[in-house]
Amino acid sequence: MTISKGDEIPSTSFATMTDHGPETISSDDFFKGKTVAIFSVPGAFTPTCSAKHLPGFIEKAGDLKAKGVDAIACTAVNDAFVMGAWGKQAGAGDAVTMLADGNGDFAKAVGLTMDGSKFGMGTRGQRFSMLVKDGVVEQLNVEEPGDFKVSSAEHLLGQL
Repeated sequence: MTISKGDEIPSTSFATMTDHGPETISSDDFFKGKTVAIFSVPGAFTPTCSAKHLPGFIEKAGDLKAKGVDAIACTAVNDAFVMGAWGKQAGAGDAVTMLADGNGDFAKAVGLTMDGSKFGMGTRGQRFSMLVKDGVVEQLNVEEPGDFKVSSAEHLLGQL
């Protein structure tokens, strides 16, 4: 079942790249007591994700934070090494936390997976954005396959 507005984020875990290597963080800890703008991309270093999606959130980070967002996070079904390298290459810095969903546990738990087998990618997370307040979904924007409209930083900013 797909997550909806008003639902709690399910308990899963992510990995983040640190100076000491990958570290695990629970979704419960990441979302607790904060307003988080989180967006999912089908894959790190893929065309739309690298040219538009991640750069848009980096560019609008200050505007989102000015509207009450405490943290911005990008997730993809990639490992922490790939997500860390992509974040570094894109200049995410402290603006966007790169959350690796290596086994797709988060994407499955929120019911937003896609079959990328046709492209050699296997099961991935769909392209979407969410605004989550203290672990509860306030906004959910899921793209139609191949689209990039409602999951953008600009769209989410307009919902605040």
